[in-house]
Amino acid sequence: MEFGAILVDKTDTGQSVGLKTLKDSDLMEGDVLVRVTHSTVNYKDGLAITGKSPVVRRFPMIPGIDFAGIVEQSSHPDWQPDDAVILNGWGVGETHFGGFSGYARVKGDWLVGLPKSLTLSQSMAIGTAGYTAMLAVMALEKRGLTPAQGPAVVTGAAGGVGSVAIALLAKLGWRVIASTGRLEESEYLRDLGASEIIDRKELSEKGRPLGKERWIAGVDSVGSHTLANLLAMTKYGGAIAACGLAQGMDLPASVAPFILRGVSLLGIDSVMAPKKRRVEAWGRLASDLDLTKLATITKTIGLDEVIEAGKSILDGKIRGRLVVSMV
Repeated sequence: MEFGAILVDKTDTGQSVGLKTLKDSDLMEGDVLVRVTHSTVNYKDGLAITGKSPVVRRFPMIPGIDFAGIVEQSSHPDWQPDDAVILNGWGVGETHFGGFSGYARVKGDWLVGLPKSLTLSQSMAIGTAGYTAMLAVMALEKRGLTPAQGPAVVTGAAGGVGSVAIALLAKLGWRVIASTGRLEESEYLRDLGASEIIDRKELSEKGRPLGKERWIAGVDSVGSHTLANLLAMTKYGGAIAACGLAQGMDLPASVAPFILRGVSLLGIDSVMAPKKRRVEAWGRLASDLDLTKLATITKTIGLDEVIEAGKSILDGKIRGRLVVSMV
C-alpha cells in the first residue's frame, strides 16, 4: 500500500522536509500496524520540522510525536484489528517514525486504548499537549493541593498545553491566572475559564529570589526566568508542575522558595510515563475536560499544511490545538 507522509532528512547544510509517498515496507519495526486517522502539531513537532532544535535523532524521520488511529494488523496480545488506539511519546517522531503519516508501525506496549467517550479526532484535539496538561494537574493533586488554598497560574496560556490546562483547572474549581504574551487573546482565555490575565513580561525577566506570594499551584511550559519567577511567587507549601522550555532550558532560580516556603518543583515527563499513569490521564481527560470548550479551541488541517503549521507554532502564531486529519 502507498500513503503520504512528512519526511525529514539530513542534508549537507542542515535538513530537508517534504511531503512524500511511502509504502508500508518503508515503515520501521513494530508488532502493531495502525492506520493513522489523526495527529496533531505540537511545539516539539515544530522544532523537528524546522530543525531549530535537535529533536530528530535519526534520519530520515517521519515527525509527529502523537497519533490516533485504527489497528490493522497486530501480533501483540493487547490489540486486535479494528481497535481504536492513541500513542503519545516513546520517542515517536524523534527516533521512531511518527504520526505525520497515513500508517505507523509501532510497539503495542506504546499504545493506549481510545476512551469510549472520545472520538479519534477529539483525542488528537487533546493530543500530547492536553495529555501533558492532565499529567501536570494530576501531579498537583497528588501533592495535596486544592482550589481552596489559592489560585493556580498557567504560563504559555494560549498554547496547546496552556489552553487545556486552563480548561481542566477551571472545571475542577480552580481560580486560574493565565500568563500570555498575546494579550489580544484575553477573551479566548477567559472563555476557557481564566479569571485573570497577566502579561508574560511580568514573569519573563530576571526577578528576586522571593517575591510576593500570589498562587499555590501552577503549570509551566516556558522554563527559564518565567519558571524561576513562578517559584519565587508561590505560596507556602505550594508547587509548580514544569513541562516545557519555550523560553529556555535554564533555571536561573535560588533555593529560597524551596527552603523558606517549602515550595515543590514537580517535573512532568509525558514521553516515557508508565502506561498505568497514561491510562489514568486519558480516563481523566475523558471525564474532566469540557469537550465543548475543546471544540472551540481546535482547528483541523490536512497533512499538506503540517510543514507551514510547524513553522507557525514556533512563531507563536498558533493558539489552542491543531488536529491533522488523514481522512
